[in-house]
Amino acid sequence: MRHALEVDHLAAVATISSQTKSLSSAIRHGAVWGLGHTITLSIFGTAMIATEQLVSDRLAYYLEFTVGLMLIGLGLDLLYRLLKKRVHYHVHQHSDESRHFHAHSHQGEKLHESSSHEHAHGSAFPYRTLCVGLMHGMAGSVALTLLTLDVTESFGIGLIYLLLFGLGSIVGMAVLSVIIAIPIKASSKGLTWMHNGLQATIGLATVFVGILIVS
Repeated sequence: MRHALEVDHLAAVATISSQTKSLSSAIRHGAVWGLGHTITLSIFGTAMIATEQLVSDRLAYYLEFTVGLMLIGLGLDLLYRLLKKRVHYHVHQHSDESRHFHAHSHQGEKLHESSSHEHAHGSAFPYRTLCVGLMHGMAGSVALTLLTLDVTESFGIGLIYLLLFGLGSIVGMAVLSVIIAIPIKASSKGLTWMHNGLQATIGLATVFVGILIVS
């Protein structure tokens, strides 16, 4: 769970969580990120523990570099949504009387009043979030495997270590996503400017972290 608080993980999850529409959605995205992270850590970590071979420093560098580029892309995508798509937020009520907020774009419209706020709720599996987690897992597998090799004496114990680490990352990211989503969700209720300000801050910070990683 402590691993979830590393700055590159915070940046990625914050960018993803800032675009969720509910706390349950934030939990799902955080858990899926942790799942992707666990999958690649388990695959690469198990292979390296079994063979007692680590990836080269050059490959590890390129994996970290790719994570940096990914963070820059996530941050720029969030900023693009704010600046180009004219995204703002509404409190919306369905026929079942459940109230929630949703993002709405007026890109290409001349008059806000003439637009429709009808929308559909997506329930598709968050594959994009999974891919981000998978990439982070590949980049972090080297350091974790080195730690595992230092503290374990058998392949079985090493595998249990990896699985528990993965479980912690899933729980940690789910909790972290909710913590990030709460103020963003609260600011959306009639405070579009504050909500967009928070998202812009997250986007800029994510780009900055990505630049630090690739530089």
